[in-house]
Amino acid sequence: MIIIGITGTLGAGKGTVVEYLVGKKGFVHFSVRNYLAEVIKSQGKELNRDTMVVTANELRNRNGPGFIIEELYHKAESTGKNCVIESIRTPGEIEKLRGKDNFYLLAVDADINTRYERIKLRGSETDNVSFEIFQQNENREMHSDDPNKQNLSECIRQADFVILNDNTIKDLHIKTEEVLKKISNQT
Repeated sequence: MIIIGITGTLGAGKGTVVEYLVGKKGFVHFSVRNYLAEVIKSQGKELNRDTMVVTANELRNRNGPGFIIEELYHKAESTGKNCVIESIRTPGEIEKLRGKDNFYLLAVDADINTRYERIKLRGSETDNVSFEIFQQNENREMHSDDPNKQNLSECIRQADFVILNDNTIKDLHIKTEEVLKKISNQT
């Protein structure tokens, strides 16, 4: 059993990598976004990027920086199957997972203009924003000294593997396969 954590910038293709791992490789998917959406809905709040960030930060402040990821890791581990956990956003989460057997961190990144076009096409409830808001959201999530808050730049830096996704979906799938081969050589 291997568990791959996915991190990366907004709209870089993290979800596309997850879809490939689940659809073509039989991985079981666990999503921080889905976990947070359930918490937000249970609190009767509106689901948007701001409430997701605030809720995640509150949970981490109350329960520790790795709380959400540990919850998902335990669910993944109980399956006994290869799993993917999407989306790791804090160094505290990585620290919790680094002590686990067979954990690998994969980061996905791409040019900011490409990523903005992708989120506009994706059109989820958290993606309907101007380019300026997109940049502000990214800037807010890229750096923080608080271990409970998003720090994507540090997560990408700590990744075992980084995929630059500035090409086609087919190219992204090929790069994902290359990562899987490297992982299988390490296990």
